[in-house]
Amino acid sequence: MRPMTTWHRLGDRAELLARVPAVFTLDRWSVAVFHYCPWHAWEYSVITGKGPEGYDEEQVPVFAVEERDDGVYVQTPPVMPRKLVKHKPSHLLEVHSKPPGASPRVLVISTTAMDDVNPRFSTSDALLAHALDQAKRRGADTQHIKLRDLKFRHCEGNYSKAARACTWPCAITERDPDDQLAAVYEGLVHWADVVLIGTPIRWGNASSLYYKMIERLNCVQNQVTIQDKVLIRNKVAAFIITGGQDNIQAVAGAMFTFWAELGFVFPQFPFIAHSRGWDAEDMQNNVRQVKMSDTLKEAACELLDRALDFWTIIDRHKAEMDKPMERAGRKASTLP
Repeated sequence: MRPMTTWHRLGDRAELLARVPAVFTLDRWSVAVFHYCPWHAWEYSVITGKGPEGYDEEQVPVFAVEERDDGVYVQTPPVMPRKLVKHKPSHLLEVHSKPPGASPRVLVISTTAMDDVNPRFSTSDALLAHALDQAKRRGADTQHIKLRDLKFRHCEGNYSKAARACTWPCAITERDPDDQLAAVYEGLVHWADVVLIGTPIRWGNASSLYYKMIERLNCVQNQVTIQDKVLIRNKVAAFIITGGQDNIQAVAGAMFTFWAELGFVFPQFPFIAHSRGWDAEDMQNNVRQVKMSDTLKEAACELLDRALDFWTIIDRHKAEMDKPMERAGRKASTLP
């Protein structure tokens, strides 16, 4: 027996176009007046309800539509039902347990841009390399990520549409198999105990690659905002900041704020830096100084030591560190 059908007037064409996207409640049905996801632009066929390529085994309900002289009408129930297919969750949602007694893990991230076919000397990369060697001497497992080697898209600002539109894992990583920032997500959230980040100074700021990365990390911080879920726990961050121009303290301060908001903690004296200052337009001397400076190389190694030693202390006190946190005074927490 076929179900009873009912036609519902939604409004005239001009009225609906002004309201799209919109949702109407008709009988027990919620009818969305758009043919793509307004958050992430996942398109669904208005004819079949099927999803985009790769997800076209799924479909949303399809309702019959008629445009009459007095407006646009929709029929309930739908002429094609919803078909929801369960997908394997992203590996970024899986539990990544670290074996008991495993060595500490150090992740080094370079945010320097260059042409690797015609490479140049990078002062921040050079000091990161010394810190990385020190981590290996200390018996740590290590990973070295150069952002310039990864192809990944810019943040597309889903958070600007709605807080819950900024999802974990990032919607870009979820729908674009060629987006390579998954290696950074995996390393920061699941793998690393200590993270060491190096950046040059560009016009008084960190590198553009650095900012491209951290904008895509908004999805990590946003889990605190929308789910009260902290993805970064008991992890230590430290920084190497170098450049021919000044503004080291401002760059460091911005980095501390961002990584602290993700949940990272810092050792004593958590960064080293080098600059020849505002009036020194002589990068050849900057490069020469860093290449020849044994003290800067030693400082990079000691920075790694401080970060690793601090993580060791934290690791012994996980129970105390994992106490629930009062959200008042924190980002996106309003007082009653």
